[in-house]
Amino acid sequence: MKQYGAEFFGTFWLVLGGCGSAVLAAAFPGVGIGLHGVSLAFGLTVLTMAYGIGHISGCHLNPAVSVGLWAGGRFPASKLLPYIVAQVLGGIAAGGVLYLIASGKAGFDVSAGFASNGYGEHSPGGYSFQAALITEVVMTAFFLIVILGATDKRAPQGFAPIAIGLCLTLIHLISIPVTNTSVNPARSTGVAIYVGGWATAQLWLFWVAPIAGGVLGAVIYKFIGGEEK
Repeated sequence: MKQYGAEFFGTFWLVLGGCGSAVLAAAFPGVGIGLHGVSLAFGLTVLTMAYGIGHISGCHLNPAVSVGLWAGGRFPASKLLPYIVAQVLGGIAAGGVLYLIASGKAGFDVSAGFASNGYGEHSPGGYSFQAALITEVVMTAFFLIVILGATDKRAPQGFAPIAIGLCLTLIHLISIPVTNTSVNPARSTGVAIYVGGWATAQLWLFWVAPIAGGVLGAVIYKFIGGEEK
């Protein structure tokens, strides 16, 4: 239960910190942090929580990561569903807290997006469904390659959180214009349910594509990173 609790609170921090930076600080007049700041915020949530709870739960914070680690032989199937449930509940709880904070400002309108992920007319840059699908699969695959490589027993010890946090920052720098960057079904669900409508209608893609990417990344790392026999 401590592991599941760690995943709940860790994912809560990721959604509150990452999506919160997008909703509250990205366009703040005069000093808005913009795309670069939001990208860094997501990376910092993972970096800080990796040091905070990595020794408790492994700090997955992401169903696609849990599935990818299972596919890569690093995580038992028996814990997969409880981890995913804890992550999704943590994301939804964070979305609720963020909604309460954001709605304290006059003129707040959740229909503006609330940091939800989308494609087509709901893509920040107007990118198509196909572009969104490819982006989410590829970005999540490389996220898993970095995670598996950085946590490999042959890798330098103690630096994995930095590599993983910077990887997530880079992913956001690349893909925010395309999908607002998911690579994490719990992150997507945590805000989409408060928007409803188009956000929940498109949410399926941000489950399917990241999970497919997570499995793909695990397969690739098994091929390139497997120890010689």
